[in-house]
Amino acid sequence: MFSHIMLGANNVEASKAFYDAALGVLGCKPGVLNAKGACFYFTDTGVFAVTKPIDGKPASKGNGSTIGFAAQSQEDVDSWHAAGLANGGSLCEDPPGIRENGDLKMYIAYLLDPSGNKVCALHRIA
Repeated sequence: MFSHIMLGANNVEASKAFYDAALGVLGCKPGVLNAKGACFYFTDTGVFAVTKPIDGKPASKGNGSTIGFAAQSQEDVDSWHAAGLANGGSLCEDPPGIRENGDLKMYIAYLLDPSGNKVCALHRIA
């Protein structure tokens, strides 16, 4: 169901040190920093990440957090987005579309749920 979990962090390096240690005892490899300073932990079942919030404000409850849901196709992402808007969700970020991060190419859509939590649907493109 999930593609990734992302949490806001005011100090990504300090968070990386904590999660490298805490997740390391669970068998996870150390986090990988990308060019934007976000730290990613990759597993066979999903990705966990920490990052400074993109709006430049301090991390807080939910600020910078994203819950991602895995989708089987681009059409499923579009359907998820439309159903969410029709049922109390609101727009955030760019419209649904292809985004790339290094070798990773994905089709993704973001929404705020009725409580303001940032969620997304993501289809990884081969």
